[in-house]
Amino acid sequence: MKGKSLSLLIGFVMGAALAGTAQKAPERRYFKASNPTLEKQGLPVPYSDAVLAGNTLYVAGRTGIDPKSGAIPQDVQQEIKFLMDSFKAALVNGGMTADDVVMVQVHCPDLTLYNKFNAIYLSYFSKQLPPRAFLGSGPLLGGAHFEMLGVAVKR
Repeated sequence: MKGKSLSLLIGFVMGAALAGTAQKAPERRYFKASNPTLEKQGLPVPYSDAVLAGNTLYVAGRTGIDPKSGAIPQDVQQEIKFLMDSFKAALVNGGMTADDVVMVQVHCPDLTLYNKFNAIYLSYFSKQLPPRAFLGSGPLLGGAHFEMLGVAVKR
């Protein structure tokens, strides 16, 4: 009986200690997304561009849409630049830079474009490169060759 009482007492003390350390969930800030293809059709954009939760920014998947025409350019290198500029803009909106990025995923239906993507991608980072997955995929929306998403944590 003595051992059982001690176990209950330890459990109570640990539970009380843990309850006192519970933290409030960080505030979330949602950034409105724009999608020229959907907007031209009068359709709502069914996602946020990014969400800032505490000091962590989650950036939605983005493609290399030409901001002027709303279409994917024929030139793959120009598409990559538009994609990276769009990703960079989402980081800036969240108060981050490329140096704050801690994870990236790139989806691509044509893996032969890997080296072309890397040549431009590398120019957007000045410090350590974040971990990255470059994944083969099925067709992407709008005929894009790439879709990239990522996570950044403010230093």
